[in-house]
Amino acid sequence: MAKMPASSLDQAETLFRKHGGMLRTSRALALGIHPRTLYALRDSGRLVEIARGLYRLADAPPLSTPDLVRVATLVPKAVICLISALAFHEIGTQLPRAVYIALPRTARHPRLSHLPARVFRFSGPPLTEGVEFHKVDGVEIRVYSLAKTIADCFKYRHKIGLDAALEALRDSWRRRRATMDDLWRYAAICRVKNVMRPYLESLT
Repeated sequence: MAKMPASSLDQAETLFRKHGGMLRTSRALALGIHPRTLYALRDSGRLVEIARGLYRLADAPPLSTPDLVRVATLVPKAVICLISALAFHEIGTQLPRAVYIALPRTARHPRLSHLPARVFRFSGPPLTEGVEFHKVDGVEIRVYSLAKTIADCFKYRHKIGLDAALEALRDSWRRRRATMDDLWRYAAICRVKNVMRPYLESLT
């Protein structure tokens, strides 16, 4: 096989730097990077495949939240939710063993090899309301607001545990990270007002 011209590798690396140092294979090809060039960069150690079909420059600074960045890049429609959202907001003591993501009920199940993820299916306002956009490691991450996340935790209490929901509610209230109006609003959206009522009333 003919050796790849250094100029082609340099041009491809420049494109990676221009786009934050990380690209999916499909995006790289759309930008004009030939598959042979992509693989040559990988084989030479200038690119690292951090997930299937996701490449990052080897000399880029370490990712602060690698799993969230991988999910946001590979599954653009995903919204970080539940325990992962609590960890993102630095609320409670729960440490997620997987990335908790919300997807539309009609969305195809994502292929996330070597990346543990738990998928929860949302629809209507519970899916679209309370979504925040944060720039992390140069990548835009969609994550539910803290008040919305707390309501979600009560809604999915049978899957994540009521203790996690209660801890998140009390910790956020003690630290003044969520208002009562927002908590009631999202409790209504998630249809858990009756479930949350005694706990919300105990805070006032």
